[in-house]
Amino acid sequence: MGALTGGRGLSAPALPLLSTLTALAGSSAGGRIPCWYGNPQFDGKYIHWNHPILKHWDPRITKNYPQGKHNPPDDIGSSFYPELGIYSSRDPSVIETHMKQMYSASIGVLALSWYPPGTNDENGENTDDLVPTILDKAHKYNLKVTFHIEPYSNRDDQNMYKNVKYIIDKYGSHPAFYRYKTKTGNALPMFYIYDSYITKPEKWANLLTTTGSQSIRNSPYDGLFIALLVESKHRYDILQGGFDGIYTYFATNGFTYGSSYENWAGLKFFCDQFNLLFIPSVGPGYIDTSIRPWNAQNTRNRISGKYYETALGAALHAHPSVISITSFNEWHEGTQIEKAVPKRTSNTVYLDYRPHKPSLYLELTRKWSEKYSKERAAYAFDHELPLS
Repeated sequence: MGALTGGRGLSAPALPLLSTLTALAGSSAGGRIPCWYGNPQFDGKYIHWNHPILKHWDPRITKNYPQGKHNPPDDIGSSFYPELGIYSSRDPSVIETHMKQMYSASIGVLALSWYPPGTNDENGENTDDLVPTILDKAHKYNLKVTFHIEPYSNRDDQNMYKNVKYIIDKYGSHPAFYRYKTKTGNALPMFYIYDSYITKPEKWANLLTTTGSQSIRNSPYDGLFIALLVESKHRYDILQGGFDGIYTYFATNGFTYGSSYENWAGLKFFCDQFNLLFIPSVGPGYIDTSIRPWNAQNTRNRISGKYYETALGAALHAHPSVISITSFNEWHEGTQIEKAVPKRTSNTVYLDYRPHKPSLYLELTRKWSEKYSKERAAYAFDHELPLS
């Protein structure tokens, strides 16, 4: 689960929903892992906490590293350990606590990692049945919910049309369902499309251009479709495909063209030229060696919050309409801003946020959300942008 939208606080002064901080869930360097979790109490088994150790594509490298699966509760697929323990995403008290944490951080929108009914990632189970509960709990804390659509099997223009229709028909009337107000005054649902580049632009154009054979444009199912930009060349595929914006997702500065802060000003300039939304994604750090032990080169140390603040500063500098956070609770890749606690077992010493409190990254998110709200308001006023 994730979120990225400058939101309102309960116990704190309410921030207008004019900056959008969305917290996203998913993976940074080397593959996507949705952030839904399970435990025996609520799910009859562990889900994702017992993540397998992934093999390197070169068998000669794989043989130098451990094999097998993690063994919760003491051994989990993460370098950090959650304050809530080895929780289930179905536990109502966990959902409530997550909403409180996002609320306290002035996050406004949470982006759910979503697979169509009856489908799931290779290590998980389908979670569409949880969406109504998520929406209800989000509404209680004045949060909005958007959808981060995963690269489910055989994803194409035709089944995407059906799935967008399904989401809007089933959830679109809920008060927590997120709509972004565009410059023309329309309030449209927003969809993040993970790994959008694996589908050819011609297929996307069938769905996302007004002349496409499966076009949703100017229909009740129109929306803002945000493509993942990894390489520089993806800009032109995204244009051709008819997308409404780009996001960069990965929390590792320098891992991809899109996730490199030095490229954000140029990407924003490109998006402005073609009337696209630019959504830079920021993260507090990155470490996935619990599940990809061979991937240490992509580790980014948190430096007691400095890495996160540098990323947020770079994002604000680009004057985006939306900033996304990777991630709220992607524990496998160490990008979570959720509360983590010190833990030591006979085999593992987990990382933690000391000398700071477990709430450090929620507090930093709130600080920068408030800063972003003020800057965004001034910037929007100067450029006659929508305050959404």
